[in-house]
Amino acid sequence: MSRRGDYGDRLDDAFWEVNAAASRFISYGCGVSARHLRDRSLRMQFNRELAYYAKRVVEDVYQRRISPEQGLEAIRGEANSLKSQANRIFTQVGGMAGGASQFFGGIGSCVGSYGTTCAFHGLPLIAHGGNNFYENARGMYEGRTDVVGPVRKKYQDVAKRLGYGEREGNMAYYATDLVISGRALGRMVLKKDAWRLYRYLKTDREIALKQMGAGAFFFEMTTSGITLSQLIDEYRK
Repeated sequence: MSRRGDYGDRLDDAFWEVNAAASRFISYGCGVSARHLRDRSLRMQFNRELAYYAKRVVEDVYQRRISPEQGLEAIRGEANSLKSQANRIFTQVGGMAGGASQFFGGIGSCVGSYGTTCAFHGLPLIAHGGNNFYENARGMYEGRTDVVGPVRKKYQDVAKRLGYGEREGNMAYYATDLVISGRALGRMVLKKDAWRLYRYLKTDREIALKQMGAGAFFFEMTTSGITLSQLIDEYRK
């Protein structure tokens, strides 16, 4: 933000603490916009609005319109709100990507097995993947975190019929999501160099995890981590 020369030396350390907090707020906001705003003009506008807000708070403290404590509270409140929004976007983007991966993975499982594994493996992946994509895409569009898709609603309805609540239904949904995603990584698939004379042997297969590259593995662990975090949040409610 500003140097001491801009405001003189008569202000106490409390003012410069507000000034430093404003600088950290702007720096964090610039990092958020760089990650989430591809359009250069939108990114510049976002950064400019953050800078104007921070400068206005610093000016209010300097002019004694508000106390340093009030200035710090205002900046920290905006910073926490920005962090919350950034975390929501990160979670929803990861949820959309993970949902799409599950959906197409389920289709691939059904096609690759000629339907033999579709009922217990492919269809659950398709259902959960489509639901995850729907919830996160709609949540991002509407700026919400409480969107409930039709598949998760079924889990909630079953939980209520068993005498539990929505919390237990959500926990069952997230736990099942982790199980079917883990099962997809551990399923046996044909090796890339597999060849058959009459039929494939056990030695022609390996777990799907071995065929994943580092990037795909990191992606799967990230999306599973998001789901695990959601499960833990539901458990703590």
